[in-house]
Amino acid sequence: MDVILDHPVYKRIGATADRLGIQAYAVGGVVRDYFLQRHCTDIDIVCLGSGIDLAQAVAADIDPHITVSVFRNFGTASFHYRHGDTVWQVEFVGARRESYHHDSRKPVVENGTLEDDQNRRDFTVNAMAVSLNNDTYGQLIDPFGGIRDLNEGILRTPLDPDVTFSDDPLRMMRAIRFAAQLGFRIHDNTFEAIARNANRIKIVSAERITTELNKILLSPTPSIGFKLLQKSGLLPIIFPELSNLKGVETVGQRGHKDNFYHTLEVVEHVAEKSDDLWLRWAALLHDIGKPATKRYDEKLGWTFHGHEVRGSRMVKRIFTHLRLPLDAKMKYVEKLVLLHLRPIILSEEEVTDSAVRRLLFDAGDDIDDLMTLCEADITSKNEEKVRRYLRNFQLVRKKLIELEEKDRIRNFQPPVKGEDIMTVFGIPPCHEVGIIKDAIKDAILDGIIPNERAAAWQMMLDEGAKLGLTAQHPADTANTRHSSTASCANDTSSGS
Repeated sequence: MDVILDHPVYKRIGATADRLGIQAYAVGGVVRDYFLQRHCTDIDIVCLGSGIDLAQAVAADIDPHITVSVFRNFGTASFHYRHGDTVWQVEFVGARRESYHHDSRKPVVENGTLEDDQNRRDFTVNAMAVSLNNDTYGQLIDPFGGIRDLNEGILRTPLDPDVTFSDDPLRMMRAIRFAAQLGFRIHDNTFEAIARNANRIKIVSAERITTELNKILLSPTPSIGFKLLQKSGLLPIIFPELSNLKGVETVGQRGHKDNFYHTLEVVEHVAEKSDDLWLRWAALLHDIGKPATKRYDEKLGWTFHGHEVRGSRMVKRIFTHLRLPLDAKMKYVEKLVLLHLRPIILSEEEVTDSAVRRLLFDAGDDIDDLMTLCEADITSKNEEKVRRYLRNFQLVRKKLIELEEKDRIRNFQPPVKGEDIMTVFGIPPCHEVGIIKDAIKDAILDGIIPNERAAAWQMMLDEGAKLGLTAQHPADTANTRHSSTASCANDTSSGS
């Protein structure tokens, strides 16, 4: 343990603990990650005494200006410590024993021994401790064989897994999250206990569950986590919409692919290209509307017409249920789910400038992420089919770049605005303004006129004339605004 304990913060904690006459230990993730050679900046310290007093004393010894956050209800305290370019978060707690009521995962806490504290840990690999006091500095205390389980890549609970998971059901999610993050196998007895206790997850808040889901999604192999969630029976409880994708229905000899496993394959492909959480959420939800739109057609077989529209509409409900943010991140996921078929359709057909302009218009700055999602969505076992699609996607990408440079369609702003139309024809806001704006937009997207103000201005005059409007100010006076109370051609608001 010499390498990890060479860091000055450990020496400082040990020296302060010696001065106060108490035992202190580094425990949990920082010990586990040392043996796994994973970088860890969150240090958990357990002491035989007051964790709050030790935290305040250590902080004062390091730098009197350090702010210590104290949580007296939990008996914990923490502070941030900068050393070089790294900021460490150090949390202190007194050793304790815990007991639980059946309807809550909040424990009744009592002072305890180091053994009590290790007994309450979730997994053997997280129950190891290292002494920081001078006379036993670096000594490893590993009562449950955590080193053995690390070497074998196994997750198991220190004590009876049924008690461990019933007491704190969130530990079931943590087991699966660690399996995805570390590539470990959950021990058979431990996994069977998760399946037996799956219903206990209902007492855990949505926020806590979603924190674990996000960590699973951001893990190196998210599919491991979601397969275990489904196999354990947790997924149908916490995320039924995703669980409903699983299964294959057949009529005669005609079946469809299992959309659950297809979705996980898409997530894996996206994970290889991007570590963006919200792009991974879009991949996870891209086919979420398929169960609701599944139909069998004698000629076509199984169809999922409109699943992208249905899925996009489901995103807000899912985000609300999981307490995910209902802001621009949700809108981004909605957009990608809605548009995820568009580049695929383009790759199947002749890539026209008009279709590509409309894709750029609808996707805006998210076009690159959309293309990444769509390329990940090609999961056919027919390798030639996959190669053909990907070649065509390259053509789509090339056309996107060419047209964006020429026509500036991304985040399109019309060269002629509604205020211009109202000023030129002397009309208030009305239906005709929208008709003219749409005509100009469509003409630009279809390549009929360039994305330039002069061409758009002339088309505005022409379209207005078609609607029976008279241009009162036909010249382009962009910096001048006029007002008028004239009525639109179809404005009947003044009465009959």
